[in-house]
Amino acid sequence: MKEQSKIPVSKVQRASRVLQTGVKVGGNYLKHYGKTVFYKEVNKSNLHEENAEDIYNTLSELKGSALKVAQMMSMDKNMLPKAYQNKFAMGQYCAPPLSYPLVIKTFKKYFGKEPDQIFDTFTKSAINAASIGQVHQATLNGRKLAVRIQYPGVADSVRSDLKMIRPFAVRLLNISKKDLDHYMEEVESKLLEETDYELELQRSIELSASCSPFDNMVFPAYYPRYSDKKIITMDWLDGLHLSEFVQTSPNQVLRDQLGQALWDFYDYQIYDLKQVHADPHPGNFIVQPGGKLGILDFGCVKVIPEEFHSKYFRLLNKDIISREAELEQIFYDLQFVYPEDTPEEKSLFIRLYKQLIQLLGKPFHMREFDFSNDQYFQSIYRMSEQISNMEEVRNSKKGRGSKHSIYINRTYFGLYNLLNQLGATVKTRRAKLSNVAQCA
Repeated sequence: MKEQSKIPVSKVQRASRVLQTGVKVGGNYLKHYGKTVFYKEVNKSNLHEENAEDIYNTLSELKGSALKVAQMMSMDKNMLPKAYQNKFAMGQYCAPPLSYPLVIKTFKKYFGKEPDQIFDTFTKSAINAASIGQVHQATLNGRKLAVRIQYPGVADSVRSDLKMIRPFAVRLLNISKKDLDHYMEEVESKLLEETDYELELQRSIELSASCSPFDNMVFPAYYPRYSDKKIITMDWLDGLHLSEFVQTSPNQVLRDQLGQALWDFYDYQIYDLKQVHADPHPGNFIVQPGGKLGILDFGCVKVIPEEFHSKYFRLLNKDIISREAELEQIFYDLQFVYPEDTPEEKSLFIRLYKQLIQLLGKPFHMREFDFSNDQYFQSIYRMSEQISNMEEVRNSKKGRGSKHSIYINRTYFGLYNLLNQLGATVKTRRAKLSNVAQCA
C-alpha cells in the first residue's frame, strides 16, 4: 500500500481537499446522468462505487476525525449504499500508512530517540493503519510489541473537520442545526478523547484488569515507559481480525465460544462498570490461534451517567411495554418525545419507539439468542428504512434521543453485527462471575 509523506493539517488545506472531492463527485453525477439519456437501464451502482472511491481516497488522506466518522457510518447498513459501506469500512485497519520519516519525527519529539534506539527491532512499514493512528511491530528483550503512533495534527483538526461535515449531516440526518449541535458535542468530545493517548493508556490498563478474569478472552499488557502523548506500546497479539477469521469457516462451537466472550465482555462493562469499549468493529478484535478473543483499542470508551443508565436500560425489560405510564415517562426523560410535540407527534413517536424497543430488545427477552438469524436483522433494517421514509418523521426536524444514546446505540449495533458475522448463538442472561466482581 502506498505510504503518505505528509497529511494536510491546516483548515485551508483540509477544506480544499474536501472541495476538490466535491467537484469530482459532481462530475461523476454528470457522467451518470449523461449515460441515462442514452442507456435507460443504467443503475446507480457504478456511480456509488466511483463516488465511494473518490470520497474514501480523500478521507484516508486527511485521516483523523473525517475518516473516523466515515468508519462509524459504514457500521450502519441503512445509512449508506453498500459501495460506501465496503469502502469506508477499510478505515478500520486498512488506511494508507504514513512514511517512516514521519514516524521517526514523532519518536524524536516525545522520546528524543529514533525507534531503533529504543527497541531491538522496529518495522519501518506499518502493519496496520486506521483513522487515528498506525501500528508498527517491534521487539524488546524477546517480547513482541505493537507500537501505535498517532498521525500528526489529528487532535488539532477534530473541531474544524466536524464543522466541515455539519452541512452534510444536517441533510443526511434531517434535523435542525440546533439539535445537530447537541449531538455533535458528544461526538466531538469522544473524538478528542480518542486522540488523548495518555487517557487511553490509563483506561486500557484499568479496563483490561477488570475484564481479564473472563474465559476465552485475552488483553495485551501495556508499557507506560514506552508510551507518551502520541505513542502507545503494548504486547503484540498474534491472530486474525474477526472479519478475516470468519472467512476461514470455523466450526459452530468456536463461533459460539467467541460470541459468548463478546457478549459477556460488553454485558459486564455496561451493567457493572458503567463504562464501555464503544468501538466494536472487526478491526478491534483478534482471534488467536488457540481460539481466544484478543481485545484491542480502548480509545473510545463511553462512561455511562447513572441517571441515563437507570432509565435507558429499563427499556430492555420485556415487561416495560405493559407499564405504559412508566414507559412514556422514560421516553420523555430520554428525549425520544418532547412536551412541546403535538398530540399527533406524541402518539406517533411513542408507537414507533415501542416497536423499536420490542424488536431491538429481543435478544434480552430470551435466555439464548441465535444471531445468525438474518431474518431478524432484515426486520431491523426494514423497520429503520420504513421509519426514515415516513413523511411525519422527516418533517419533525427534531433530534430524538439523549446525546448519551449515540455511543450506546453504536455499541449495541456494532455488537449485534459482530455476532451476526460470527453466526453465533449466545446465552444472553447476565454474566455471573464472582471472580470478575471481586476484581472490578
